[in-house]
Amino acid sequence: MTGLVGFDGAQLIALAHIGLAMLLGAVIGYEREWQRKPAGLRTHMLVSGAAAFLVTLGEVIILQHDRPELVPAVRADPLRILSAVITGVGFLGAGTIIRRQRGEEHVEGLTTAASLLMASAIGAAVALAQTGVALGATALVYVTLRALGGLERRIHRRS
Repeated sequence: MTGLVGFDGAQLIALAHIGLAMLLGAVIGYEREWQRKPAGLRTHMLVSGAAAFLVTLGEVIILQHDRPELVPAVRADPLRILSAVITGVGFLGAGTIIRRQRGEEHVEGLTTAASLLMASAIGAAVALAQTGVALGATALVYVTLRALGGLERRIHRRS
């Protein structure tokens, strides 16, 4: 049964998961924004939140169709839900990748595309109540983008 505004406890928890996923996506998006990359704060927040939302909806669908009379006709596969999220993020990631000619071939946007994929995985982890993993992964992504970006630039200057 739903509460006064149409929310029950499970829906409030789902909204909290989506909000947390968006917050963690903001951490990654902040770094991309700071680096003036094509997908920044809002994009990463929305990707992470959308992943959490889609995984949550998938769980709801699975629970609603987990009735003995429907089992032969409806097979719910949680991995398909994750696969659909990854496919959608792949299209977004492809849009951030730019190939340019500067004397030699130069590709930009791969790291941003990868960060979008990680943001979606973090959102999915939050939706699956793997909050510790999501927090740890967010920290790892942030450190990777911030600390290793400088190291990568120094390596490229030397070569």
